Amino acid sequence: MDPRDAMDPEQLDTLSRVFAEQLLACLEECARGRHGLFSDYVGYDDGEDRRAWPEAARLRELAIALQAISHQAGEGNALCDEFLDLCTIHGESHPGEPRLARTFLARIERGEVGQSPETERKPW
Repeated sequence: MDPRDAMDPEQLDTLSRVFAEQLLACLEECARGRHGLFSDYVGYDDGEDRRAWPEAARLRELAIALQAISHQAGEGNALCDEFLDLCTIHGESHPGEPRLARTFLARIERGEVGQSPETERKPW
């Protein structure tokens, strides 16, 4: 990487902090039942109000950019990486966004983000 392209470590820390704050706010809202944090895709119609969640879409975009910048700088961002991993979970066996959000919040509170689970099991 060209040194001129490198982001100042202080800027990267600020970007990471902004991401974490926004992620926590969105996770709390999602845990209360709002859908659309992990994906814009709604695979079923159960009569619920499924309005767009622009903050969640921007958060996913920020996560992708932060992940690229962090890895380019030779660092990682476990919170960002795990969030983006959760954004790839789709299908019939999907546990549901509110459940994913509650489980992810609990892992963050316990300080488990970025650590491999002790047993081979699904994170939800």
